[in-house]
Amino acid sequence: MSAVLDHHAHHAHDDHHAPTGWRRWVFATNHKDIGTMYLLFSFTMLILGGILALLIRAELFKPGLQIVNPELFNQLTTMHGVIMVFGAIMPAFVGFANWMLPMQIGAADMAFARMNNFSFWLLIPAGLLVVLSFFMPGGAPAAGWTFYAPLTLQMGPSMDAGIFALHIMGASSIMGSINIIVTVLNMRAPGMTLMKMPMFAWTWLITAYLLIAVMPVLAGAITMTLTDRHFGTSFFNPAAGGDPVMFQHIFWFFGHPEVYIMILPAFGIISQIVPAFSRKKLFGYASMVYATASIAILSFIVWAHHMFTTGMPVTGQLYFMYATMLIAVPTAVKIFNWIATMWKGSMTFETPMLWAIGFIFVFTIGGFTGLIPAVAPIDIQIQDTYFIVAHFHYVLVAGSLFALFGGFYYWAPKWTGVMYNEGRGKLHFWWSLISFNVTFFPMHFLGLAGMPRRYADYPMQFADFNAIASVGAFFFGFAQVYFFFFVVLPVMRGKGEKAPQKPWDGAEGLEWELPSPAPYHSFENPPKLDATATRIVG
Repeated sequence: MSAVLDHHAHHAHDDHHAPTGWRRWVFATNHKDIGTMYLLFSFTMLILGGILALLIRAELFKPGLQIVNPELFNQLTTMHGVIMVFGAIMPAFVGFANWMLPMQIGAADMAFARMNNFSFWLLIPAGLLVVLSFFMPGGAPAAGWTFYAPLTLQMGPSMDAGIFALHIMGASSIMGSINIIVTVLNMRAPGMTLMKMPMFAWTWLITAYLLIAVMPVLAGAITMTLTDRHFGTSFFNPAAGGDPVMFQHIFWFFGHPEVYIMILPAFGIISQIVPAFSRKKLFGYASMVYATASIAILSFIVWAHHMFTTGMPVTGQLYFMYATMLIAVPTAVKIFNWIATMWKGSMTFETPMLWAIGFIFVFTIGGFTGLIPAVAPIDIQIQDTYFIVAHFHYVLVAGSLFALFGGFYYWAPKWTGVMYNEGRGKLHFWWSLISFNVTFFPMHFLGLAGMPRRYADYPMQFADFNAIASVGAFFFGFAQVYFFFFVVLPVMRGKGEKAPQKPWDGAEGLEWELPSPAPYHSFENPPKLDATATRIVG
């Protein structure tokens, strides 16, 4: 008996120290290690997706076919979208959730540590399938990232690989979401009620419910596509009595909540940064929580605003028009609350705050350009033009990606114990902000002038704005390479000024009660909290 007890004691003692070598990563169950792997995977996919985007922009630099043929061009646009949405943005936010949620709520780790490991490692074969599809007979899928039928029924074997990859990523997302929900609901430190949780925890809790609700819908749509391709069904094949528009309904019932899955955690990150550098409490905390929940609920009832040109009856157009305008209200509540938080605050403009303000400014433009196609008659004019490309990049790049950068600069000192170089961080911000706007703002004009998206060639009247956009895109791409080599790598190697426990004066939350870098095990015993649930007492 004593031998067994000694064995357990030995293991308990070992758990205090990080395992070393490859085993630490392959068998990782620690939330910080898994969070790090998610972030590295997502950045790798961001660079891959970015290379595809630069090939697209290089082709569109001037009229005529320069670099790629139209078939390959369609493959590039499809895979750029798939890689960025499912490989870069979503895993990055899951990485932040893994790193920050246990630290923010005073938990020892995520609820299901081994499932956490499994949900990460599923991404590797899925990512490989997506990338290797370029080398399959007929090339990568070329049906657009939305996988619209009947195009998907005509693709080569890479389409099956893409469907399989999406199934694997969906399984990973569902497992990650279950983990997050159980962790947030069951493992908060005593005294941290739901309405005392940090906004980042709230936004991820709601996002996790969204993921569990809609990933099976996507799985259903792509499984129906698979059976149409190989098993003689005709869900979407019009030649056999199927309905391709039904695919659009099913896809967008997933796709619209998916848009909010990619932006709600960003709202959470911005809601942590803005109060810290304004040195004030977040204005209207409860209204922020209710606004987040409202956005999540409304996201289920606006899907067909993507489909105004499919022959929808006018009654349907009116309903989806009003519902789309309605969802702007809780989003505007958030913008208002961030601005009210900054109002008369003792603001300083370190790099995380620059990203947060850049986010608010550019995301608001993206929001307004989303309200314009909400009006059905206008949408019919600009449907599938570069106006739509401009709009959703303003929301997803200047939304999700800018918030991720802000979150990195905000929390990296806690993760690594090293302060990033402030000058380099600010250079990265201004370089990215300016080149982003140079890239995507001209696309609004291209779209209003009638340039359709996903075309490899265009007439001469669109040449100037396309040239400007292509130059901006290359500058934006190089800014992210600069970020990796001159900001991330030095910090990961521990080069730089040692980070204090709390590098930001106004930051609040349990993560700032831990030393920098955060220890391998954050809270072995639940911390005792003060009345605000932001500090540890005793």
